[in-house]
Amino acid sequence: MSLDYATLEVLRRSHPAWRLLLADHAPLVASFLHRVFVLPNVRTMAQAELVSKLEDELFHLRETQGDGAFPKSASAYLEDWTQESRGWLRKYYPTGSDEAHFDLTPSTEKAIAWLDSLTQRSFVGTESRLMTVFELLRQMVEGSETDPEMRIRELEKRKAEIDAEITRIRDGELVVLDETALKDRFQQVNATARELLSDFREVEQNFRMLDRSTRERIARWEGAKGELLESIFGERDVIADSDQGKSFRAFWDFLMSLERQEELSDLLDTVFGMQAVRDLKPDTRLKRVHYDWLEAGEHTQRTVALLSQQLRRFLDDQAWLDNRRIMQVLHEIEAHALALREDMPEGTFMEVDDVAPAIELPMERPLFTPPLKPQITTQVIADGDNNIVADALFNQVTLDKARLAAHVRHALQVREQITLAELMDEHPLEQGLAELVAYLSLAGDDSKTLFDEKNCDNVQWRDAQGTNRSATLPRVIFNR
Repeated sequence: MSLDYATLEVLRRSHPAWRLLLADHAPLVASFLHRVFVLPNVRTMAQAELVSKLEDELFHLRETQGDGAFPKSASAYLEDWTQESRGWLRKYYPTGSDEAHFDLTPSTEKAIAWLDSLTQRSFVGTESRLMTVFELLRQMVEGSETDPEMRIRELEKRKAEIDAEITRIRDGELVVLDETALKDRFQQVNATARELLSDFREVEQNFRMLDRSTRERIARWEGAKGELLESIFGERDVIADSDQGKSFRAFWDFLMSLERQEELSDLLDTVFGMQAVRDLKPDTRLKRVHYDWLEAGEHTQRTVALLSQQLRRFLDDQAWLDNRRIMQVLHEIEAHALALREDMPEGTFMEVDDVAPAIELPMERPLFTPPLKPQITTQVIADGDNNIVADALFNQVTLDKARLAAHVRHALQVREQITLAELMDEHPLEQGLAELVAYLSLAGDDSKTLFDEKNCDNVQWRDAQGTNRSATLPRVIFNR
């Protein structure tokens, strides 16, 4: 996009980041949001906690700037920052919560990042960025090469360089990075890690805008379901298949690897132990930045899940409306039939020979089968033993599967999933093995229940005689 006069004029009037830089209280907004959200890598904060932090900030500022510097309350300032005319904070209600929560908008984070770049840095490194450029260019050239021979020659060249370096190390020529190079690379790592968190907010906002437009279109839609779903899924596929969507999916798959997480934790611990890095007095929160990435990615995944839930709710509502219309038509037919019951037509109204045609194919006739003559063996029935105890006929265990299903439903009201072992910890078995088998029967009938054959759970109970019993079975996971 070219930065011509018309484009910049539109951005000046409409972009939240530009409005933040022009605001009268821009230092208050930027400094407070930077300290509360950006520095600690916080994705969302409850209203009560955020109001308390802003009240403390205003109290300290009024002591130095005067009581008239910031006349409004903390709640009023937060409401003002969330207005559409500002767009610096996003106010929303999480699922299952009655308390409002706040999060930064991507525009606000961009403005804060630009203000942070204006501050003078004690050390400006260039070598690491130059090496990054060379490495990215090399990956682009090698990754797009379609000639197998060319790729093999390039790999052999790199192999020769690695072998030469191994030989030099064995000969005692060990080259290590000096403190300047370490500081340069660490600053590059720190900046890139924070930029990733900012990118997550922008990706989440794109999916959130799609979810919002979907809700608005569903509320106003009066046509066929197929046309609406085709349009919605088309837009979702455009986002998922875009460059940004593909990059996010590749990043998420890479980060979800347990081996990569452990490797990243070990590398960060080693780097923070270097003297050159300690001299920079880095923020220790960077040591857990990969967990912040995971949390930010989960927020994005939840936004996509909300979109799926909205579509499912729309389909359920439409199916209910269709069924209601069918029942209405049937009732109208019944009403007309009852109205005509006393006014039968004269003469023959309709003749039906039979309810169905009778078809007899020649090949369906069975072959001749001689009749079987039963052989009856005469047996004398002996008298039974009068001393047989019949109590067992009356001591049968009756299982209430509705009660067990209610336990599962109540547990899933406050969580997304629960294992059978966790459910038995909350509701121990009262009828022993029979009740455990009933739980397994409920799980087998539910299409949402998963059986994890790779993991096993051990469940225990006490039978009617007081003996402790246990069973080991594959992990059963009930889902909402």
